[in-house]
Amino acid sequence: MRGFGDLRKLMKEAQKLQEEIAKRQEELGGTRVEAAAGGGAVVAVVNGHGELQSVKISREVVDPGDVEMLEDLIVSAVQEAQRKARELAQEVMGKLTGGFPDLSP
Repeated sequence: MRGFGDLRKLMKEAQKLQEEIAKRQEELGGTRVEAAAGGGAVVAVVNGHGELQSVKISREVVDPGDVEMLEDLIVSAVQEAQRKARELAQEVMGKLTGGFPDLSP
């Protein structure tokens, strides 16, 4: 019955890995990642999952005559912060999964 012992050991290892992944996911949720656009005129903060937490806008870039520029700066800052969060998550989770590809949708 040696095969069942190996299977139990494998299942325990898989459970440990699953618990560690859940722990790291929770830690990522509490991590803040920041990115700026327009030389710091717009700063976006996301958590480690890429969820937008806040946006800071300098008064100097608030021009009612050029709303499109402000919109572009916001989109740029948010996208960059989300990109950084994805990289952080891949780095953190990659250490656990040994570089397995991300299979999430």
